[in-house]
Amino acid sequence: MPPLSGIRVLDFSTLLPGPLATLLLAEAGATVVKVERPDGGDRIRASRPQRDGESIQFALLNRGKKSISVDLKDPAGIARVKRLAAEADVLVEQFRPGVMARLGLGYEDLRPLNPRLIYCSISGFGQDGPLARVAGHDLTYLARCGMLALGADESGRPVLPPGQIADIGGGSYPAVLNILLALLQRDRTGEGCRLDVAMTENLLAWMARPLAMVLSGEGPPAPGRGRHTGGTPRYGIYHAADGEAFAVAALEDRFWRRFCALIGLEPQLHDDERDPQATRAGVRHCFAGRTAADWERLFAGEDVCVERVRDLAAALEDPHFAARRVLEASVFLPGGARLPALPLPLAPAFRQQGARRAPALGESTDSAPFNFPETGGDSHVHEH
Repeated sequence: MPPLSGIRVLDFSTLLPGPLATLLLAEAGATVVKVERPDGGDRIRASRPQRDGESIQFALLNRGKKSISVDLKDPAGIARVKRLAAEADVLVEQFRPGVMARLGLGYEDLRPLNPRLIYCSISGFGQDGPLARVAGHDLTYLARCGMLALGADESGRPVLPPGQIADIGGGSYPAVLNILLALLQRDRTGEGCRLDVAMTENLLAWMARPLAMVLSGEGPPAPGRGRHTGGTPRYGIYHAADGEAFAVAALEDRFWRRFCALIGLEPQLHDDERDPQATRAGVRHCFAGRTAADWERLFAGEDVCVERVRDLAAALEDPHFAARRVLEASVFLPGGARLPALPLPLAPAFRQQGARRAPALGESTDSAPFNFPETGGDSHVHEH
């Protein structure tokens, strides 16, 4: 039985940070009830790409959950939600600070109804402080905490990150970590608690080396000049003769020495600290002399920390991922279309088995959504 079987989660979150957090809880066995607006629900339901009129991204983030549609401006809707909160183990919300309290659904409102409730709020800047009510998105959180300034293009200008680092690394994962710790603590004390997950400050833990430089008095690395952001020729992107890109991460000396020997770098350039720019130019020149296929053959079986840059479609076809069954789980859209489920960082022993579907908007509004059979009720579609 999955480790969170029997745990009931009331989910008010939308888009990415909260839904990914509650997806992880659902995959580990929790019953997650998604509270949505009657007029369209979670905004990500309307996002593209779609299949049969259903958002694929919504399905990936919400498989195995239940959905109820509730008008939170209607006293009857608030009363319904309070009854569910009285039964819940965990509540997750990501409104701006103060919104849930104005609705009468703040932690202080619900705690008397359910002292065991773990109430998790995810926001950009936390529930208090001068920035608490300031609007933002992933990119602005990265800008505020200093992370965006660390990466730059060759002109020294910050570049857009390829993933939503703040939403996931500062929001979803810290939320799950703290919810699990709160559940463990509740087993010992019998009491729930309030969790304040602030995405921007949680990003500081991602910058241990730059922080060490600042705290030492040295100051942060210049944009694009940190050890992992372009400051060393051992860690960067190089292009083959046919334009294909290779990621080189030969940081340790033993990798770097073998890498230099394989590509035929001139011996006087091996000491990359003497003139990093000259060494970088030499590596570029070497890469430009052969095709991507030539480089792949040359690096095959070698311990040099080099990979050809693949697009996502090619990555999903990687035989290594197939061997590890990364895309084995499935999700069904409400209309019945079946897709690979979102790969998640959960050990197989902790995950529910079988295919599950994403909920149609409000499909459980007229039922008792927390009263599932132990098998997961109609949120499961058994595979044969």
